[in-house]
Amino acid sequence: MGKILAITNQKGGVGKTTSCVNLAASLAATRRKVLLIDLDPQGNATMGCGVDKHDLELSVYDVLVHRTPAQDVIVAAEEAGIAVLPSNGDLTAAEVELLEQVDSESSLRQALASIRDEYDFILVDCPPSLNMLTVNALVAADGVIIPMQCEYYALEGLAALMETVSGIAATKNPGLQIEGLLRTMYDPRNSLTVEVSRQLIGHFGNKVYRTVIPRNVRLAEAPSHGLPVMKYDKHSRGAVAYLALAGELIRRQEAGKVRKTPEPETAMR
Repeated sequence: MGKILAITNQKGGVGKTTSCVNLAASLAATRRKVLLIDLDPQGNATMGCGVDKHDLELSVYDVLVHRTPAQDVIVAAEEAGIAVLPSNGDLTAAEVELLEQVDSESSLRQALASIRDEYDFILVDCPPSLNMLTVNALVAADGVIIPMQCEYYALEGLAALMETVSGIAATKNPGLQIEGLLRTMYDPRNSLTVEVSRQLIGHFGNKVYRTVIPRNVRLAEAPSHGLPVMKYDKHSRGAVAYLALAGELIRRQEAGKVRKTPEPETAMR
């Protein structure tokens, strides 16, 4: 059964979509079958995979609101080596229309029930707000990956997100858990970055991924070419970092299968 991971942070500009696209492509490079679901009306993850959001006949909006089967909407992002459930501006109307449906929080979970066995990983790129679309992702997910910059305001936003995850776990999705915290745009020369990183590790321990994503020009350039960074410049520091993250994610999953109570990892400072 495919593992569903929601990649979310209510704060924008933290590398959420960049992480979703590049982690998906990196997992695919390890011969895993990956589906990326774009739940952001901006459609940036869709475009970042090389799929033109302006040329879609159907989108994730149709899956959520009109109950169109997901397999009829999924498209291949051949350069990235993944499948994509794409998004465009139509999704903006979904939040209001979902409120009129019964059990609206579970629309995505129901849509994925028939296809999740076809994939090893399903990554969901959430909008940068705690709205009905994000709630749908959290209700459908097995785990949550939180990309965040190591800065003061990021810690404030993290507390609100943790409350939301706890609330969803308590009421709608008992199996939901924090999969990991990913430090993005990391600059070890910045003393605040190092201090916030230390606080994260002190509080969350092995939930903080050892892999850090550096500030990297090639990583920033890749989306404008409709490519994940490993296809744009596989030797760049950004590409190497996301491949390392994919490896870490896979190792954690395999370790979880062979032991019921995972032993703490030694977190890298």
